[in-house]
Amino acid sequence: MATAAPARSLTIIWDDPMIAASASRTMSGLDFLRVMLSGKLPPPPISVLIGQRAVSAEPGRVVFEITPAEQHYNPIGAVHGGVITTVLDSVMGCTVHSTLPAGIGYTTLELKVNFLRAVTNRVGALRCEGKIINSGKRVAAVEASLTDASGKLYAHATSTCMIFAADGA
Repeated sequence: MATAAPARSLTIIWDDPMIAASASRTMSGLDFLRVMLSGKLPPPPISVLIGQRAVSAEPGRVVFEITPAEQHYNPIGAVHGGVITTVLDSVMGCTVHSTLPAGIGYTTLELKVNFLRAVTNRVGALRCEGKIINSGKRVAAVEASLTDASGKLYAHATSTCMIFAADGA
């Protein structure tokens, strides 16, 4: 039987998520993402919780980073697939958002993830890049890749997002 390891802890502090959510309705998706990147708007709590960081935003292309750590582990000592999926889904949603005018929102309709390699805290920072495949008036198709510093692919995902008026109409 293994000896008990010292307990670890993680403290998380986040800002009111409605600050950014309210601002998102008043500007284009790309402008919103760029204001968030500048630090003038706080990141969403999920980003703080799992440690993902937005790196860049262009029309139809968004990049996040995450550094895998023990708090992301599943019971068998690798990063939980839900954490990886969250990063992929987040970057794909923001990629769709980067193409939308003010007052227009989106939501994920479906998501498919391919896990290609185990992720542990030994792989270092991972880059997650989202790219638009196709975008119409009501539906957008998007993909994302999760790679390490050498370009090795750890996961790939595709998603379909529904586009709608932010007021729900």
